[in-house]
Amino acid sequence: MENLRVSKRSQARIRIALQGPSGAGKTYSSLLLAYGLTTNWTKIAVIDTENQSADLYANLGQYNVISISSPHTPEKYVEAIEICENAGMEVIVIDSISHEWETLLDIQSNMPGNSFTNWAKITPRHNALINKILSSSAHVIATVRSKQDYVLTDKNGKMVPEKVGLKGVQRDGLEYDFTIVFDVNIKHQASASKDRTGMFVDKPEFTITSATGKQILEWCLEGGRSSHTPDVFSLTEEFEKNLQFLDVIQACKNMDELIKLFNANPSLQQIYREEFIAQKNAIRQPSNFRQNGTTAH
Repeated sequence: MENLRVSKRSQARIRIALQGPSGAGKTYSSLLLAYGLTTNWTKIAVIDTENQSADLYANLGQYNVISISSPHTPEKYVEAIEICENAGMEVIVIDSISHEWETLLDIQSNMPGNSFTNWAKITPRHNALINKILSSSAHVIATVRSKQDYVLTDKNGKMVPEKVGLKGVQRDGLEYDFTIVFDVNIKHQASASKDRTGMFVDKPEFTITSATGKQILEWCLEGGRSSHTPDVFSLTEEFEKNLQFLDVIQACKNMDELIKLFNANPSLQQIYREEFIAQKNAIRQPSNFRQNGTTAH
């Protein structure tokens, strides 16, 4: 346990997610952000899950790389983060965090027994990684791959799949764990879909540079953890319960299971109304529109 200390504005550490399709430049943009946050390439570490893609930009500077091989379990990510912290890294780039969730989905789908109880075993493993990211002594930048998302709409009495944009390949609600979420398109232009700093929200699309990272660093040093910014260093017990119940909803494989869960939780029916509806639509929609084990909303 650490000793009691007076709060310092310089203690703020940023958590940034870069979400976009393959080829959008998430790795390159993350490295530029990281350099802006520290201005020292030797204090940057990349946790690489993309088959050494981090080495493609070695011309930028002498940053560090640690590779994670398949299977990309959350325990491997946690170990890699600890190695980076122990080496004194100031910025950790996780490229990408999508592999972890795909691995857990694959593990869960192959577990014997009841899907409800199986999620109770998977969720703590995922939460351990999220907690590690949130409690890290370094700035953390995570990339998230995205794919086309669909929703079923009623057209002349027939349910038809309709494209509604890009969906990140990660657990639903991941954006709650990050201070800033940048959506990067195939033209390498970024916009903020979430921004607790207030610096990028509702701004035109722009190209991420090291100056962007420097701007974020200045916000951290000026006291980013304001009264309007939730404490990013710990998950609350209530938040963890919410995540677990979302897992239970999404684990329902047929309407009987979903209706049984709905009727058994009258106090949560209104709170999770949209999630129940989304899972109902996912159960009824064709299997080719269920992407990466997650439901399309």
